[in-house]
Amino acid sequence: MNFVEELKWRGMIHDIMPGTEEQLQKEMTSAYVGIDPTADSLHIGHLVSVMMLKHFQRAGHRPIALVGGATGMIGDPSMKSQERNLLDEETLRRNQNAIKAQLSKFLDFDSDSENAAILVNNYDWMKDFSFLDFIRDVGKHITVNYMMSKDSVKKRLSSESSVGMSFTEFSYQLLQGYDYLHLYQTKNCKLQMGGSDQWGNITTGTDLIRRKTGSNDAFGLVCPLITKADGGKFGKTESGNIWLDKRYTSPYKFYQFWLNVSDADAEKYIKIFTALSKDEIDALIEEQNEAPHLRPLQKRLAKEVTVMVHSQEDYDAAVEASNILFGNSTSDALKKLDEATLLDVFAGVPQFEISKDELGQGIKAVDLLVEKAAVFPSKGDMRKLVQSGGVSINKEKLPVFDTLIDSSYLLGDKYILVQKGKKNYFLLIAK
Repeated sequence: MNFVEELKWRGMIHDIMPGTEEQLQKEMTSAYVGIDPTADSLHIGHLVSVMMLKHFQRAGHRPIALVGGATGMIGDPSMKSQERNLLDEETLRRNQNAIKAQLSKFLDFDSDSENAAILVNNYDWMKDFSFLDFIRDVGKHITVNYMMSKDSVKKRLSSESSVGMSFTEFSYQLLQGYDYLHLYQTKNCKLQMGGSDQWGNITTGTDLIRRKTGSNDAFGLVCPLITKADGGKFGKTESGNIWLDKRYTSPYKFYQFWLNVSDADAEKYIKIFTALSKDEIDALIEEQNEAPHLRPLQKRLAKEVTVMVHSQEDYDAAVEASNILFGNSTSDALKKLDEATLLDVFAGVPQFEISKDELGQGIKAVDLLVEKAAVFPSKGDMRKLVQSGGVSINKEKLPVFDTLIDSSYLLGDKYILVQKGKKNYFLLIAK
């Protein structure tokens, strides 16, 4: 597999240094991507560069994931309007271990093969580097004029809302440049990859290598920053980032995010975020064009990414949870949902609080759904709909309108799901 050709048809190359492709064809090459460890989970904004490493390893090369323990203590000014909070070493180490576990789903760290992935932390080589040594050994090779010419610096300094840039952040590109030099010298790493906002930092690294070693065999490759077809920011929802850790974003919500992307975005994202072949993707695009209402692109995209990030079981559970809301699933499927997924599935549906004590004694459905929770405006309305088979409790048809409802109906000892007609849901919460 030709790595550059693979990235080209996937739309994953924004800029590439001359000679990069020749280097990759000449020998097995090591390449690195930097990951900021400011949280103990990656989010889908990280996935593009992680997929670049995955394709790189598939092409027979060696991927290096660099967790920026040192640079994470400073903060990259690229694309940022203000400085970030600085983290302590204990937090950074915890975040690093969590990130490696997530990366292991994409990269092979453990095999004996020559191109097994490596995880490094730049804190390990920066922590004992004195300030005097750094400005003598690194700082003297890069001029202030050169550093000021970088877009990431110019944008921050010219921004009207900017409060300026501290020396700490200004020095970031030197630290990232030194990372590349260190990996070049210790791991024979000859390629750095990242998003297009990293181009300035990457070229600082290649220039530093050339000035320190006299070699011209360090290269850079960046992918475009991912956008949505409507111009909105990729990976952000009203509730924030879409995380890879299920503690922060449930597999159901994760699956739904990909399932609900637009047709134009699905065609772009399936190339970037899956390892499906060109032939498979072309066939799916053709299917989509013939029957867009069936949404084969979104369904396959959501499946591939959910299985890759979580598991087949999590994907199956997410599909089953979706069917509860949108399909003809059974009460058994509903009872299998954990509380977090149940609340995710029914986020936004009307909710009513009811008394757990009253349920313990039993209460007629008609009293429960008219007086205790205003699901129906009147008993007559409820009676008519029950008689026509239009009311369900926990996905089971209510046989008569005065059925006795007690605490045995509670899902997870707390919830009752009421369905009125085909599409109207209500969640009763017993307290």
